[in-house]
Amino acid sequence: MEARIRVGWNKFRQLVPLLTNKDISLISRGKLYCSCVRSSMLHGSETWPVRKENEMALQRAEMRMVRWMCGVKLKDRVSNKELRERLGIVDITSLLQQNRLRWYGHVLRKDDIDWVKECMEYEVVGSRPRGRPKSTWLEVVQRDCQVRGLSKDDVMVRGRWRKVIRMVDEQEGCEWMDVSSGTGSPG
Repeated sequence: MEARIRVGWNKFRQLVPLLTNKDISLISRGKLYCSCVRSSMLHGSETWPVRKENEMALQRAEMRMVRWMCGVKLKDRVSNKELRERLGIVDITSLLQQNRLRWYGHVLRKDDIDWVKECMEYEVVGSRPRGRPKSTWLEVVQRDCQVRGLSKDDVMVRGRWRKVIRMVDEQEGCEWMDVSSGTGSPG
C-alpha cells in the first residue's frame, strides 16, 4: 500500500505545475488528477484485501493532494467533502469499494471452470497463525456487499449491477469519475 501511495505522490509531483495552475479550472484539475494520479495510486486495487488503516492512509494522502490543488490549508477549516465537490471527484474509499465490487461481479459472471473463479473460491489448507486472522479479499467484498445491500443474484444482470455499485457516489452528489479515461460519466 505504501508503494502505491508513493507512486501517486511521484505522479502528483510531476504534475504539480498543472494541478496547481490557477488558470485551469478546478474541475479540469480534478479530471487530470483522477486520470493520472489517482489511477496510478489505485492500480490493481480490485484485488487488495484493504484494511481500515490502509484506507485511512490512502484518504490522508489524497486529501493532502486535494488541499494542495485547491490552495487550501488545514487551518482554513474547509471540509474534505466540499473540496472534493469543488474538484468533482468522489471519496477514494467509495471508489476502492466500487473497484472491488466491479471485479467481484466480473469474476462471478465467469464460467465455473474458469481458473480466476476457482482461485477466488480456493481454500488454503493448514492452520492459521495465532491471533486475529487477516481479512481475506472475499471477506472484504462480502462486507462491501452487505453495506450496500447487494446479493449474488444482483451480479448476474450486468447492467443493474453496474448501476447499483455506482449509486452511492450519485447519492453523495458527486459525479462518478471513470478512472481509466478521466472523463465523468453519470450513473
